[in-house]
Amino acid sequence: MDKIIVPVDFSEQSEFALEAAASLAQKYGSELLVLHMLELSNTIISSASEALNQEALYFIKLAEQKFEIFLKKPYLKDIKVTKIIKHFKVWSEVNDVVKEYDASIIVMGSQGTSGIKEVFVGSNTEKVVRHSEIPVLVIKHNPILMDFENGVFACDFSEDAIKPYLNAKQTFESLGINMHLVYVNSPDGNFNSSVEIDKRVSKFLEKAEGDLKKLNQINIVSDYTIEKGILHFANVIGADLIAVATHGRKGLSHFFEGSVSEDIANHSTLPVMTFKL
Repeated sequence: MDKIIVPVDFSEQSEFALEAAASLAQKYGSELLVLHMLELSNTIISSASEALNQEALYFIKLAEQKFEIFLKKPYLKDIKVTKIIKHFKVWSEVNDVVKEYDASIIVMGSQGTSGIKEVFVGSNTEKVVRHSEIPVLVIKHNPILMDFENGVFACDFSEDAIKPYLNAKQTFESLGINMHLVYVNSPDGNFNSSVEIDKRVSKFLEKAEGDLKKLNQINIVSDYTIEKGILHFANVIGADLIAVATHGRKGLSHFFEGSVSEDIANHSTLPVMTFKL
């Protein structure tokens, strides 16, 4: 984990993300790429007008001033921090920065408190998650403890989930996190019999792992909703993190075959890490 991108808008939630990223950087010797995007219009960016150029320059200098205050944090001591200011109009272009700097992970804050739709959909966080080719760690509260030991990876064990599973597995191993795979059988998802689940999981493992050695390590839980099953399981094992797969086009409303409602973010204070399908 050489480089961590932290998109910021200088809000309290950005500070949460910065502190969380700093904790990871301290542990793994990473460089922090603190990114602020001006979201200027194409008119301002491409204009030859002196007035519009002055306006763009004003916003850049204002961002630099805010950076000076924002980055005066004791937890950033001895961490290499690189400030990046971009003229991007849309937050989806964070992925361009990922490629330019070969970053390993994005850490973002979110102010949503009433559900996954409020946390992600239509927000800058959702835009980044939807387009990012690398894991995105979403921090919703002041990070008290960032020593992740146990992480839940909620999976539907479909063929589409193989790529995010392998990415999550690699990320978890690099962070020293024990991965707990869970499948939730519920009325609000595609309900399956025990035999159907066994076949599904076996087929998944054969393609993802090449064998069935982990078959007995898969946790199958039943609950009224997928969200309740995930949260209950996370609570039982004392998880520090919940990881899910997201769809690049459809976003976070399509974690699984059906859809996962806002209950995860609404009821969980745990950080959420996303991996693109």
